[in-house]
Order: sequence, then structure tokens, then C-alpha cells
Amino acid sequence: MRTARLLSLILCAAPSALFAQAGAGTAQGDLSVTIYNNDLALVQDVRQLQIPAGMTRLEFPDVSAQIRPETVSFNASGASIVEQNFDFDLLSPDKLMEKAVGQTITIVRTNPATGAEVRQQAKVLAVNGGVVLQIGGQIEVLRDDGLPVRVIFDKVPPNLRSRPTLSVTVDSDRAGTRAASLRYLTPGLGWSADYVALYDEKAGKIDVQGWVTLTNNSGTTYNNAATLLVAGSINQGRNGGISSKPYYAQPPRNTIRQAGTETADREQLGDYYLYPISGRTTIADRQTKQVSFLDVQSVPAQRAYEYRVGWLQTIEEPQSFNTVLKFSSSSKGGLGDALPAGTVRFYMKDASGAPQFIGENGIGHTPMGSELALATGEAFDVKVKTTVEKRERLSSTKWRSAMRYEITNAKAVPVQVDLTQSGLDFWLDDTRIIEESQKSQRVSSDATRWTVDVPANGSMTVTATFETRY
Repeated sequence: MRTARLLSLILCAAPSALFAQAGAGTAQGDLSVTIYNNDLALVQDVRQLQIPAGMTRLEFPDVSAQIRPETVSFNASGASIVEQNFDFDLLSPDKLMEKAVGQTITIVRTNPATGAEVRQQAKVLAVNGGVVLQIGGQIEVLRDDGLPVRVIFDKVPPNLRSRPTLSVTVDSDRAGTRAASLRYLTPGLGWSADYVALYDEKAGKIDVQGWVTLTNNSGTTYNNAATLLVAGSINQGRNGGISSKPYYAQPPRNTIRQAGTETADREQLGDYYLYPISGRTTIADRQTKQVSFLDVQSVPAQRAYEYRVGWLQTIEEPQSFNTVLKFSSSSKGGLGDALPAGTVRFYMKDASGAPQFIGENGIGHTPMGSELALATGEAFDVKVKTTVEKRERLSSTKWRSAMRYEITNAKAVPVQVDLTQSGLDFWLDDTRIIEESQKSQRVSSDATRWTVDVPANGSMTVTATFETRY
């Protein structure tokens, strides 16, 4: 039996009074929502409540379904909090039937031929994979046979709510209406940046639009809220300590080639940048909302080709260079803003002038003034093949390796490529280059780089000899 379909039939046929709690309005007050990048939001809700004197229980429906109760802060003049409870067991056909186990309900069957209804009292015995009922002296399974059937419940169980509800018991020194402020943290709300970049290779320019993409999966709609976005990685510290990355962790991307030193013209909160959404907005549950925050044209940009060889090794099948677009976030000659983490999607016009998608890459939080290089994909026509031509042992602790790098270019125009040999400091190998066909630049203890001009429809060969300890 398909229980989900059966309970769906029950929901459709249940009396409307059963759902009187779920009115179309909201109990929320003056809402402020601060949303962070890493699936976290701070909700501040100020409601005008009639609070009697003495001990009383106040209910706050329409809070986040994922509220972190330990973060709740309540404040009302002349009232102190005694106890709080969060009721997240929400009213649904399944929950309603589960709570009815051991109780008596009414089954209404309709004769499809005559339309006559037959009502029977039934005791709910179990709902494990199906609904098991006791009707009179018989045990019956509520069938999903397509015949009209509905279930009537006398009332909604007190511990079932039509929407997430926080209840607070307070001790008030007086009676009267006053502002009650509720503040809490919740997951389920997050945002990231999405960038659309149109690259004009002939002009060497790029146009960039930046969008805030806001997603709400918290289980609650936030109505007419003042919304503020915080860009930066905050430590939630839910285990009581400061989180740290393991020593061997590698950065998820290699896009910032030089970190900027310019301060963006935006409000800051400590070490984080703030991106307010203009005016008030409603953030509907299970909704994605986009708001523009960056629109820059004709920023200088260039295409480059890069390949990194992992170790002194032979790679028999030629490998493609990465296609990389380079540009700046500087105030002069760049995007002129700090860039929150997100995804950059690149487009380029074809021969007819229509923009076509050419790849995407992610960026981390990037200060203004940074130099960026984002790989968009692999070059079809620009490849490299590496060969260990000779490897000889010079002593018990010294080896010599002769490498050849063959770079080919099938494009009708010349290209300049950056070929990087890494792995030179693997386990303190103390690698040295004793001869090379063209001068390289040692970019670190672990890597050296050749910048090579490759002719149109041609090739170039780079050779180098390394001395290593192993």
C-alpha cells in the first residue's frame, strides 16, 4: 500500500476547521535579518504583545523551523524569562495520524455509485508503513484502493503546530502592551555572489555584473524584513573552540595571484564587509532571490595559457594548457570593489555577435586591488608533452634528470604560455637547475616557470637538466 498517497487523500478530505491555525497572515513584527555566507542568519523580531502581570506563557509563531534554541535572546521591559520551548513538530497528515495512535477517529466512506456516506468509529493501532485500524471487533488496514475515503479527527493534538513556534514563559512586573524583542541564529538562510562576465578579446576588455544570490530553506518566510548581507567567513565555534584547517589542507582554488591592499568603499563590521539590500524585502521560504551589487564595463583583461607539471616525469599523451582570464579588482583599471566569494561565469561573443558560455570558476573573498587569474577550461589547440630524456645516479644522495617539454600550437595566431615545473621541493629534495634552453623564473622553492612564445601553427621545445637528492 502506498501510504504517502493514502495520507494525501486524507489531507484533501480533512475538514477545513482542522487547519484553522494556519491562517494566511503572519505573527511576525518588525523584522531584521542579517545573513552570512556560511548558511547562517541572525533574525531579530520585535513584536507588540499584551503581557499580563505575573507568570505567563508567550508564543512566537513564524520563527525559523531550524532555529538554534540555545541562541535565543528575549527582551521585554519589566519581564524576565523563566523558560523557553521550541515546538517544531509540525501539523501534517502523517504527524496527525501518528499522534492519533491509541485514539478513536471517524472513517467516512462514500459509495461511488450512490454517493451515500457510511461513517465508522475506528481505533488507530499503528501507522508503521500503513494505517492499521480496529473497527468493531475486526482489524483493518486503511486501503489505498481509489475509493472515496476521508478521516475525521475531533481536534488537533496540543503538541502539533501548523507552523514553527517558540514559546517563552516570563515573569512580568506589570500588565500592558509593550515591545517584545526576539533574537536568534538559524541555519537555512545563506547567500553567495554570482558574477556574469562578458569578455571581448579583440578589445582586451571585460564587462562584469555581480549578483547577490540569496537562498531561504529555513522553513519560514520572513516578511517585509530589513535585510543585511555579511561577506566574510565567521567562526561559528559550535564545539567551543576556534576552528582551524589541518596543516595539509590546500586552498580550494588558485585565483588570487596577488592579494589587494585597497579598502573598498563599503560599510564594514569588524573584519567583514556589509552588503545591505535596498529597502525592505520579503524572503519567501524555498525561494532564491537575486539582487545586483556590481556593474562594471570595459575592465582591462587578457587571455593566458598555463600548465603545471607535477613532477619530473614523462607524460606520453600531450596535455592541454588551461585557458585563463586575468583581470584586476583595483579601483584604477579594475572592477573597483571587494568581491565576496562566489562563481564567475564567462561569456564571449561568437562571429555573429551572440554571447556564448565559455566556462566558469569560483573565487574566494577577494580584497579590492587584487590580481585575479581564473581558469575557464582547457585549450583545444595548445598542448604540452613532457619527457624524461635521461636520469642518472651521480652518488648515493644525488641524481640528475634531463627533461624535454614539447609545446604545440594549432591556432592560426601565436600564443604565449606559462609552463610551470613543480615538485622541486618534494620532501626537501633540494632541487637545482644546472642548465636550461631558456631562462626560467623560480616562483618558489617548489616551482620554476618558463614563459614561452609559440608561433602560429608551430611548436617550441624547452629543455632543462635538474639535480635532485633522490
